[in-house]
Amino acid sequence: MSRREYCMLDPARPLHISHTPGGPTVAVVSINLSDSEFHMSAEEARRAATLPIPRRRAQWLAGRLAAKYAVQAYQQQHTGRLVATCDIAVRTLDAGPRAGMPVVDAPVGISISHSGDLAVAACASGPVGIDLERNRRFSPFLEAELGTAQTGGGHTRLDTMGTPLRWVCREAVLKYFGFGLRVDPREVRLTRWLANGAFHWAPGPHLHSAAAAGPWPQRGWAAEDPDYSLALVW
Repeated sequence: MSRREYCMLDPARPLHISHTPGGPTVAVVSINLSDSEFHMSAEEARRAATLPIPRRRAQWLAGRLAAKYAVQAYQQQHTGRLVATCDIAVRTLDAGPRAGMPVVDAPVGISISHSGDLAVAACASGPVGIDLERNRRFSPFLEAELGTAQTGGGHTRLDTMGTPLRWVCREAVLKYFGFGLRVDPREVRLTRWLANGAFHWAPGPHLHSAAAAGPWPQRGWAAEDPDYSLALVW
């Protein structure tokens, strides 16, 4: 994903889709997109109706819609086949160490995140993790836990990362494996962040053991602007 494509994180632009060369397709959807419900399956519509808080319902719908657009665009690019978004049903695993992980009935992996007025989703040929965070102040505890103590001591580009960006990098890795926050984010130790956005990391012992069966991600990318931080792992 290029810097220009990342800059399409704009709530005023209802939909943006980008293809990472040789990697995932990413869709960005505004939670204010008015026709989200028309793209849902009957089961998804029923699930949305159980969410009583309007903003929470809008975020949930936008996340599902972003996933549908990402899957649709990925499959169209790689197979030439166009599937209607309403025929792409997003569900979550019900049990096991990856309970809650979003999946679709297609030979692809997906990941979903939402924050502020945006939802994002990624689709790839295998596991993928994406996380979005509206830039904000974290608690002093998290600031300390995710701060420079685990990086280069103030002498590398990694040390310029804000706390929201550190957070999304770690959570994108955990989402790649399907664990989410059931695994301590501190199990992901950031080691490098390059000028092109690529970031590198090392697993803690618990994550290494839990994810031993693989496959392990090959690439990570992260960027921040004044409003949002975004990370993608595949």
